[in-house]
Amino acid sequence: MTAPALAVERLAVDLGGRRVLTDADLTVDRGELLGLIGPNGAGKTTLLRSILGLLRPAAGRVLVDGGPTRPGRAAIGYVPQRHEFAWDYPISVAGVVMTGLTRRLSVLRRPGTAEWEAVADALDRVRMTDLAERPVGQLSGGQRQRVLVARALALRPSLMLLDEPFTGLDMPTQELLSALFRELAREGRAVLMTTHDLVSAFYGCDRLALLNRTVTAVGTPTELRADPAVWRETFGVTADSPLLRILKAA
Repeated sequence: MTAPALAVERLAVDLGGRRVLTDADLTVDRGELLGLIGPNGAGKTTLLRSILGLLRPAAGRVLVDGGPTRPGRAAIGYVPQRHEFAWDYPISVAGVVMTGLTRRLSVLRRPGTAEWEAVADALDRVRMTDLAERPVGQLSGGQRQRVLVARALALRPSLMLLDEPFTGLDMPTQELLSALFRELAREGRAVLMTTHDLVSAFYGCDRLALLNRTVTAVGTPTELRADPAVWRETFGVTADSPLLRILKAA
């Protein structure tokens, strides 16, 4: 039996002396787009950082392609939230995408043909080829998000982690990225995406996982839409919450 691309097993994480994740279990298979949904402060970004190996778990483990995760693992492409990048730094679009490959290069080795081809391919996939030489400080919000996605794609990863990729984007950019993420899954990659956009999650993801300090439910959008109780438990809302009306509309 083939191991899943990502397996999170009984994961617990402490930050600042406080338990922020406990007994979290989650798998993502190759060829699957899984949406991770939960309220603010639920631990979604903490989970992603744990998968990247940036946080040491208090208990449990994370396996990527059947092996333990570690910082800088080349098989993982990570798209952070846009505010985490220094957009005023004087660098071109292509230069930003190349930074996704720097961990593969030694101090003395400059990027070669293979690295620049990976950058070009990534920019093409997010439709940013014509802006490759533009300073990133001149980009719109949607263009910046596409650059971060390209930076992750340049690694040609087997696992993609996306942290709120649709926040603040216009509809054309959301549609472009949604189609790209589904395409990446069809190509055999595993894609894990945190999002507050329930409509995009219901129509774009193969499965959803609800998280509030632990994984409270996992299932297809159809399965979870039929279980309002688990949404009330995860988000701490009443039966009259607008959240539940959104579920019915979706």
